[in-house]
Amino acid sequence: MINTYQTSLAPPPVPPRLSRSQPVLFPAPLPSQGHSKTLIRFLVGIVLLHLFLTVGGFIYLYNGQMGKLAAEGKMASQLSDKETSYRALARMVVEQPHTPAPKSTPGYLEWDMNHSGLQGINYYRRSWLTIQQPGEYYVYSRVTFSKGDSQHPLASMIKLRKTEKEKEETVMQAHCSLDTGRIPGLCTASQGEVIQLEKGNQLSVWVQDLSKVNYGEGATTFGMYKL
Repeated sequence: MINTYQTSLAPPPVPPRLSRSQPVLFPAPLPSQGHSKTLIRFLVGIVLLHLFLTVGGFIYLYNGQMGKLAAEGKMASQLSDKETSYRALARMVVEQPHTPAPKSTPGYLEWDMNHSGLQGINYYRRSWLTIQQPGEYYVYSRVTFSKGDSQHPLASMIKLRKTEKEKEETVMQAHCSLDTGRIPGLCTASQGEVIQLEKGNQLSVWVQDLSKVNYGEGATTFGMYKL
């Protein structure tokens, strides 16, 4: 039996496989110059808007804070003014006696209420001031003398008594002197001190000789104010 499948001829070549078509790439068109300018303007607008909002917010917060501080300062000033307007004080001007005092007559000075001022302090029997608000007070007096004393220095004393029924005590005193051998002149005994006072306490100014006091305008005064 003859084998018809055997042959000496080479097998035919295998045909090449068809490959997929490769996509053709085209370069993207570059943005136009007008489009670039529009984009830049948009970005600049965004930056400016952000800057404007930031600055505006800062100004708003700053003005709000300054307004709050100003309101607080105004309120504090009003409270301070109110406190000052109700502060207890006295400014007393000595009253000219209707008849000259006899020589070497000690006594308490009397005050001219037509030219004196009182606030939160009462006036008692022409010479005494009565405390209504307890606390520390700066008390002062200025007594001017127009005549000298050949035996003693001229003195003024601030007297304190706890109530109108209790005995007074000296809490402050000042002295000055005049040369009686020369032309008559003036000397002033001034004093001032902080004193703790209670409600109902009374103060007055005592001098050793009422006839030697100068009763001229502004020469002799007495006062106090609450600290």
